Amino acid sequence: MTSQERAFHDFAAFVARLKGDEKSEAQTFLFHLLEAFSHNANTLPEGSTFEHRVRFPGERTKFADFVWPGRVLIEMKSRGEKLSRHYQQTFDYWLNLVPHRPPYVVLCNFDEFWIYDFNTQLEEPVDRLKVSELASRHAAMNFLFPRQFAPLFGHNWVQVTREAARDVANAFNSLVNRGEDRARARRFILQCVVAKFSEDIGLLPSELFTRLLDECRRGASSYDLLGGLFRQMNTQEPARGGRFAGVDYFNGGLFVTVDPIELKPAELGLLYGAANENNWAYVQPVIFGTLFEGSLGKEERHALGAHFTYEADIQKIVRPTIVRPWEERIAAAKNASELLELLRQLRAFRVLDPACGSGNFLFVAYRALRELEQNLLLRLFAQDKRQFEKVGTASGISPKQFFGLDINENAVETAKVTLMLARRLATRRAHEFWDGHADVLPGRDSHALQFEKDLPLDNLDNNIKCADALFTRWPEADVIIGNPPFLDARRVTMIHGAEYTKRIRTMFPDVPGRADFCVHWFHKAHEVLKPGDRAGLVGTNTIRENYSREGGLDFIVKNGGTITEAISSQPWSGESAVHVSLVNWIKGAERGPKKIFTQVGNKSSNPWTVEVTERIPATLSAKSDVTSAARIEANRRPKVCLEGQQPGHIGFVIGLEDYRKFLKVDPSCQEFLKPILNGDDLISGHYLTNPTWIIDFGECDSTAAQKHRHLFQHLQKLVLPLWTKNATDEQKKTRKSSGEHQDRLAHWWQLKRRRAELLAGIDRLSRYVVCSAVTKRPIFEFISREIRPSNALKAFLFEDDYSFGILQSGIHWSWFIAKGSTLTERYRYTPDTVFDTFPWPQQPSAKDVRAVADAALALRSLRRQIMEANCWSLRDLYRTLESPGDNRLRDAQTLLDTAVRRAYGMKDDEDTLAFLLKLNLELADKESKGEPITPPGLPATIADPKEFTSTDCVACPIASK
Repeated sequence: MTSQERAFHDFAAFVARLKGDEKSEAQTFLFHLLEAFSHNANTLPEGSTFEHRVRFPGERTKFADFVWPGRVLIEMKSRGEKLSRHYQQTFDYWLNLVPHRPPYVVLCNFDEFWIYDFNTQLEEPVDRLKVSELASRHAAMNFLFPRQFAPLFGHNWVQVTREAARDVANAFNSLVNRGEDRARARRFILQCVVAKFSEDIGLLPSELFTRLLDECRRGASSYDLLGGLFRQMNTQEPARGGRFAGVDYFNGGLFVTVDPIELKPAELGLLYGAANENNWAYVQPVIFGTLFEGSLGKEERHALGAHFTYEADIQKIVRPTIVRPWEERIAAAKNASELLELLRQLRAFRVLDPACGSGNFLFVAYRALRELEQNLLLRLFAQDKRQFEKVGTASGISPKQFFGLDINENAVETAKVTLMLARRLATRRAHEFWDGHADVLPGRDSHALQFEKDLPLDNLDNNIKCADALFTRWPEADVIIGNPPFLDARRVTMIHGAEYTKRIRTMFPDVPGRADFCVHWFHKAHEVLKPGDRAGLVGTNTIRENYSREGGLDFIVKNGGTITEAISSQPWSGESAVHVSLVNWIKGAERGPKKIFTQVGNKSSNPWTVEVTERIPATLSAKSDVTSAARIEANRRPKVCLEGQQPGHIGFVIGLEDYRKFLKVDPSCQEFLKPILNGDDLISGHYLTNPTWIIDFGECDSTAAQKHRHLFQHLQKLVLPLWTKNATDEQKKTRKSSGEHQDRLAHWWQLKRRRAELLAGIDRLSRYVVCSAVTKRPIFEFISREIRPSNALKAFLFEDDYSFGILQSGIHWSWFIAKGSTLTERYRYTPDTVFDTFPWPQQPSAKDVRAVADAALALRSLRRQIMEANCWSLRDLYRTLESPGDNRLRDAQTLLDTAVRRAYGMKDDEDTLAFLLKLNLELADKESKGEPITPPGLPATIADPKEFTSTDCVACPIASK
């Protein structure tokens, strides 16, 4: 026996001698547990605490037994306590442990550990082990060792579900690929799915469906056997004998039509494998539907890699929008009469998901209402045991209280199946619930309880419908939840066509045309809500920004809505690789503190921040709300913040080898070859080793361009074929002879967007300022007038150090973050909302201007010095600011910010955004009255701008390398 195994045996022997009292022995138990995992005796790991304070909504405070940030939350219960009774309490602890939310959670009653990974699997533990099994099974708790190891869990039901969905979807794909009608194949496969679930969760005789599949593999007809089973499942009179004896009436709409299919051997193998190798009692309907539906019509490798939304994310909508308000109402009830009225209302409560997909949100919401009902009944019986005989424990919550809309027919049919199965699965959990609360029941005999009948299944054809939610009347509901589709405005037109976009704009005239697609669901949801009703929706995190915010969240808060809880930004666990915002609101007022959560970075394991505020604005930030900032005309005319050149095709951009080749055969073509720089090359320094040039024929017609045959033929070979195809496709789709692609084809050798105004502005300067159009860090730089900026850069037509200092300052960066938009965790500089509204210092003194210019020059000099000494890029340099400790760059930035604040006349402790907003509104007001203001750039009081203009900049790449 190893010393480690001996430590676990000694720990188990020690625990066996304890009484198992939560209050007096929990910390002793935990000290010895940690010691068994090689920690010092009676010493907690650094950063971990007993009785960790957890703040809940409404300023309530509770205490978690043990929290080790980044590792685990452990909640102790007394020996003999049923751990299933404490799942919800522990989940709520975890949910509110921000910013210290750990990846793993353990429930323990001195004899058994239940281990959860709430990021991937709710309700059921990823593993259960006894204290006595630690020596052989401690790998499930590897996260407790001083040096963390990846745990090995025994109940990975996500993987079980993924494998089952893959095999079933591949069977469907095979049917369709060999010519079966898609609707017929889908119905048949979903009937198989229900049959397989049913035999493992007690709705069909055990192993009946699997045995039938095995007989078919051995030569029997699947058309006869499976068709016979499905017909019996749709027959109200039970079979009096034979192989289908014991099969109850299912109905549910799914079995109204039985149209069996003769399966091929490979298809039988897939279905038999899915049925025989997986226990479908462990297959999770909440993700099965998405995995299955998302794999239809796709190759197996796509099925294996299919994504889904983890239930932990769905709960971030369901709990604050449905569960918590109901819990508060139940807790506030004073007597049995009030509880009975709440029970009546709960059993009539209607839930709508207007973008339901395969039913995940509805499934979780149904289960939540069942659990609320159980807890309400528990409180009712504890208060008045006579109510047990009147009310009973049979559930009055029906799947017919749940409604869904979706444009995808596959998803709609899958959603019906998901919600049909929810009732049986909830009933199984109800048995466990009442077993754990037998002490409040008359006679304390939970086996005598009555539960609702599992069959027949509900027919949900009138509840879940295939329809376009934007042009369909929504069913009446008390709450609206869901995850509308993630598309930006441009892709809506690309995917659905211009006519569809036109219909949307006609239907939603108040929503800006550039708003994200999902914004229309937010807008419509608030329109149809009744006063006092709630909604919770997921959107791209750009819903809090600019046009999308104006059409959705601005509309909500300006029309009687109160955002009650929000996640400002987090990476989404679903199929789209985006950052999302989750917004929960009520149509009406709600007092009390509210929380805004934000996840840092782009990984689900990254830390969280939380802001507590009395009001959540449409920006989903507790910082000063600058949504009311006005555009300043002096910033817009003349235009000094411009977009870079957009080639439209990579064929216009060439590297050093091609550059030399073209010059060698045609030296005169150099006037059409211009060095170009994009954002990543600037920040990474790649332009030094891998320079690029852009082929820019300017406004030359075809004849003039063909004088430079080699350049012209290069574009003819690379660019023309794709642009011809795009034009042809556009004409076929629109049936019009003009359009964006067709018009572009008429001048295919010219850049898509040359930006003549930009080029004219650059020509007047010796250098100009740029920043990456999308960036994580505040990095501005001067580049030479000889270099063209690509559309991945924003160009600012300033050559002086003072203007650079204002742009590089933390003051401008704060405005950038507040007024720009985002792409995942990065910020996008949007000139019309950032630069056009940014107020520049008014009437700074010459001394202030000099101080800003000098600090800006010093910062750039220091940057070059550090980068050259360490062979770093700008990205490498600025990453050092993300670590604590002394940093010369940080010090230089602080000096610049101080100088800029003085130029503004801003106090050191003054809120930057509040100051800038006030100044913005003052300047806009002055402009409206015809009064002069100081525009961007060096103030007019500076007599000689050259005194403030140094020469350093990023120079042209050297062609002779």
